[in-house]
Amino acid sequence: MSKDTKSVIDEFRSSVNMTVKELQSWLQTEESESVGQKDGDSESIGHKSGKQIVKLLENKKDEYNDDEISHMKKVISYIHRHLAQKPSGDIKNTHWRYSLLNWGHDPLKDGKT
Repeated sequence: MSKDTKSVIDEFRSSVNMTVKELQSWLQTEESESVGQKDGDSESIGHKSGKQIVKLLENKKDEYNDDEISHMKKVISYIHRHLAQKPSGDIKNTHWRYSLLNWGHDPLKDGKT
């Protein structure tokens, strides 16, 4: 495994702060399905991504193909970009937080909110 690939995996694991079980439960909620940009079908891009993240988190071998590493980079980028757009006030029940949850990150776990 190259150093770059290892750093992507490490950053992915630190950016995605939800467990498989937490993310799977979240993805089954109405709130999860109510947010995000839809790309021509009824499921949002973030919701689809959440399903892929579950599969990535379930991989215990640390053997990822190029598409999986690419998706990890996309997840990292989305989380960092979205965190920079944090709204003021209570974020608990906001579309902003719901979108992040779809991407495997709960900002309430950060300890900074």
